[in-house]
Amino acid sequence: MAIGRTRMSARGSGSLLRYSGGGLGWGPIAKDARSTQPLPQPSPGVPEEGEKRAPDGLHISATRRSFLAGAAAAALVGATQTSSAQQQPATLPSTPRPNRIGLASYSLWQFRHNELRSLERNLDLAAEWGFDGVEILHRQMAREDNAYLQSLKRRALTLGLDLYGFATHQTFLTPDADERRKNVELTIHQIELAYAMGIPSMRVQSGTWGTSKNFDDLMAHRGIEQPVAGHTDEEGFKWVIDCFQQCIPTAEKCGVTMGLENHWGLGRTPEGVLRIINGVNSQWLRVTCDMGNFLEDPYDKLAQVAPLATMVHAKTYFGGGLWYTLDLDYPRIASILRNVGYKGYLSLEFEGKEDPRTGIPKSLAVLQGAFGKR
Repeated sequence: MAIGRTRMSARGSGSLLRYSGGGLGWGPIAKDARSTQPLPQPSPGVPEEGEKRAPDGLHISATRRSFLAGAAAAALVGATQTSSAQQQPATLPSTPRPNRIGLASYSLWQFRHNELRSLERNLDLAAEWGFDGVEILHRQMAREDNAYLQSLKRRALTLGLDLYGFATHQTFLTPDADERRKNVELTIHQIELAYAMGIPSMRVQSGTWGTSKNFDDLMAHRGIEQPVAGHTDEEGFKWVIDCFQQCIPTAEKCGVTMGLENHWGLGRTPEGVLRIINGVNSQWLRVTCDMGNFLEDPYDKLAQVAPLATMVHAKTYFGGGLWYTLDLDYPRIASILRNVGYKGYLSLEFEGKEDPRTGIPKSLAVLQGAFGKR
């Protein structure tokens, strides 16, 4: 920043000039910027007491020299104070910023409320209820053409919502090599769909062995199932790690972070989740941390995977759970996430039997009470 300098005009005109800097040169000081006291006027050609004569005949009195020196000193002090202020570090907020809270579209559809399947309607309701964004469930999409993808992205923008997550399904837990290959191709396609919608995070799973009768049967056994006859979980870990490694180049190219959910199959335990992530060994495979999928001793298990979380699923069960109900201590979970510095989204997955149109707003209030309201 240029500092103004002041001098007298040449040849005794008595006008004060200021150097403005920036190539503008010298110019007269505005009248209101000058001292209101009139300067002493010497007799022409007669030096006053204490006055020195410049070689060119310009008389500069001691009074004027004092005025000019004071002005220069004031300008220097002001510049120094400004520079010091600019160097002061910004004051940090006294409390952490609350996490953003988004709505998983699954919460409305739940694979059973067909009147709430429309993603456009889901976006409208999320904005109406005060959510920050929406996580889109792949299986809920009406179609996959680019016009549809861009229409969802634009609708979210006009509603002031983020599209922060894309929930997908795949299974690599099968001895059929051709089936695994098809699921790798499916996952790569899903990554590209997320990229087209500008979504940076994608929920992925290991898949299940498929030895349960159906999902209800799997839930009745608390997510535990036996491997396919003649095979073991050890083989399964190798297959799953290999398949995710094949997806990494596309995830990196598209800038979409896959989040392995603690779900069922080999992701049922924190040890299983971490074994897969460490085996793949890429920053493009992290954790989607589901607070409702560790059915026993959830808090210690959540603490094990939370440091790698890029998204968190927040479960609620108003009206009783569809398959089970957990009495979760949300403030305790909030503390676990704060302790590992988690700053990402909380994605509400409402899994209660109550009508989602009343259960979801209640759930948002519970999460805001535990995690804070932005």
